[in-house]
Amino acid sequence: MGSMSIGHWLIVLVIVLLLFGANKIPKLMGDMAKGVKAFKHGLKDEDEAQAAPAQAAAQPQVTEAQAAKPAAAPDSAPKV
Repeated sequence: MGSMSIGHWLIVLVIVLLLFGANKIPKLMGDMAKGVKAFKHGLKDEDEAQAAPAQAAAQPQVTEAQAAKPAAAPDSAPKV
């Protein structure tokens, strides 16, 4: 009584087909899929935007003075 049987679902499907027509349903589903993809893309962009400052803070900053200073050459003569 409280659950919907297959017969009930078939009646609902027929009513939906009569209201929207067989041609509009694929278009509606396509538009819905585009909306879901756009939503997921928006969430992905938001996650990347939040991750970028965290990565920048983790990397050490090199100043111009540090970059201009040559690296110390190791002594080639062995120490006794």
